[in-house]
Formats: sequence, C-alpha cells, structure tokens
Amino acid sequence: MLISSPNFSNGGMIPRKFTQQGEDISPAIEITDLPEGAKSIVLVCMDPDAPDPQALKRTFIHWIVYNLPAVPLYLPEGADPKVLYPNCFQGLNDRGKVGYIGPKPPIGIHRYYFKAFAADCWLKFEKTPSLKEIYYSLDGRVVAMAEYMGRYKLL
Repeated sequence: MLISSPNFSNGGMIPRKFTQQGEDISPAIEITDLPEGAKSIVLVCMDPDAPDPQALKRTFIHWIVYNLPAVPLYLPEGADPKVLYPNCFQGLNDRGKVGYIGPKPPIGIHRYYFKAFAADCWLKFEKTPSLKEIYYSLDGRVVAMAEYMGRYKLL
C-alpha cells in the first residue's frame, strides 16, 4: 500500500497553502496498491512533535477520515471526503472538531505524518470517534499501513 501527495515530497516542506498560515485546506492525498482483504481505509494526519521538537509532550491529531473504500483513491486539495466517498466519516481532531486542521507549530520544524491503514472491516461508532477509539477498533484488523511525512515551520 502506498500513500503520497502531489503537493510536497515525502520528507519535504508542506506548502503554506495547507497550513493555518495559508488557506488551511488539506493537501491532495493519493492511496494506491491496496492489499487483498482490505475493506476500508483510515486516513490520519498527526504531529508527533507537539509542542516543541526538543520537548515532546504529545502527538497532536490534525485529521481523521475513516471508512474510505479500499480502492485506489484520490482526495483533491481541500476536498470534503464525504462528498467524494459518501460512506466515509471524519473523526475528531485535537481541537475537538471534525475536519482538517493545518500545521501551525509553535516552535521549530515539526513533522506531519499522513498515515493510511487498510482494515479488513468497516468501523462503526455511536458518536464521532477520537483517534484512540479508532485505534481500539482497528486492533487486529489492519492488513496494511503506509505513511507519508511532510515538515513545516512557521514563517
């Protein structure tokens, strides 16, 4: 399984457009080479360097999309996943909201990991889930995982 973005190279700098200093829209994401047995995909964007890469305290969750179909897929810049894939949902980011929050690191260069998990099931929740709840539901159900990383520093 592969995840990529045409907007920045793996390990490269994320353009300002996709941050809170810019338009604060999600970058384009492509997920391909899905494994057999996958039924759904979970997409997560997280910053493990919060708040300071020299004094790590937590991983900040920027975006969660789950129940994407397990087919090669493309989310264009700023896309609403639900419009493109009606059976998918978004989870809670670490602002307690649903949807994408772009990078805005308080200090230093932070890493932003876009991770895709292929699961052998569809996830069901009574209420909008956090990443912890997503991970709990994925336990033992992941058939493949891929990640793509971008960096950002306040300008």
